[in-house]
Amino acid sequence: MSNELMMILDHIERERGIAKDILIAAVESAMVSAVKKAIGAKTSENIKVVIDRATSAIKAYVDDEEIKSVDFGRIAAQTAKQVIIQKIREAEKDVIFSEFSAKIGDIVSGTVYRFDKGNIIVDLLGKAEGVMPKREQSPRDDFKQGQRVRAYVLDVKKETRGPQIILSRTSPLFVKKLFELEVPEIYEGIVEVRSISREAGERTKIAVWSKDEKVDCVGACVGMRGSRVKDIVTELQGEKIDIIRWSDDLREYITAALSPAKITEIRLDKENQKAQVIVAEDQLSLSIGKHGQNVRLASRLIGWDLDIRTREEIVKEKEEAKKVRAEMMLEGIGEKILSALMDAGFDTLEKVAASTVEQLTDIKGIGAKKAEKILIAAKEKLSSHHESA
Repeated sequence: MSNELMMILDHIERERGIAKDILIAAVESAMVSAVKKAIGAKTSENIKVVIDRATSAIKAYVDDEEIKSVDFGRIAAQTAKQVIIQKIREAEKDVIFSEFSAKIGDIVSGTVYRFDKGNIIVDLLGKAEGVMPKREQSPRDDFKQGQRVRAYVLDVKKETRGPQIILSRTSPLFVKKLFELEVPEIYEGIVEVRSISREAGERTKIAVWSKDEKVDCVGACVGMRGSRVKDIVTELQGEKIDIIRWSDDLREYITAALSPAKITEIRLDKENQKAQVIVAEDQLSLSIGKHGQNVRLASRLIGWDLDIRTREEIVKEKEEAKKVRAEMMLEGIGEKILSALMDAGFDTLEKVAASTVEQLTDIKGIGAKKAEKILIAAKEKLSSHHESA
């Protein structure tokens, strides 16, 4: 039985990639429990099982005295079989977990195995099964059973039933990885992907930059006659991709991110990371995009809030703001207090009149007496408006 056991362990090591020493240690450990049970050993007795790596001999000891029981061979055979089956399962899970944990952030290939409550179960070349949750599937994807699929390894979780490999085709990093695979200059580090924003199935914006002035980062990503980006678009089932030249000049970067819209002026608020972008009337819908998609993706790409306006809108807003301020002017209230009120959200006469002394005194610069005067003045002005109406 000893030689047969070692031959089985050798075979498992070759076929399954599980180290023989791990299997031997597991068999020894399990046989200790089996021997204790078989011979009715006391808890105080020290049981030890040793498998000789050189001779394959299996020996068991109780307090350093070898057990000569005729049942020992039978116990060894039964235990070894059970342990090997169990250990193969455990080791396979560990091997799969280690292998795919190392692939987090990479793209893997497989075939659609089955569908489970909206999730796609993917056979990863017979090694393991990956799960692509509904939320990680692009709206453009329409896979059939047996169809080949490529996906991004988002996470690998250790569970009792085995590793759960989470796949994604909606992650922006999936598109980034596709560019790494398709564009040698990105893979080699000559061209860098500085930022990426995506709405899966609709549009992706990717900002690239070249370390080498002689290498055009956008041209490298597009490829000859668009061959490189076409392959990525095909993989994404026709999703649109905007390749943008990254720039440390923020105005230039914002202009590129909002293309193809033409920008008239950009006003930066660096402290709050906001930018007001002024465009011509005929460029407004183009810069904002369908359902706000273009400006939304550009904002995510840059990491700033972008507010798209026309000059006409700005002028109109300023006029309306003047009217509001004029309406809010109360007896004994200066510009400073008025600004503080409006900043605190009391931007209409109705809101001020409906407030309390406690609410107004929470505003910096307004004491209890001043708050009372403001309330009286606001109510009187509001009342006079109603009477004149």
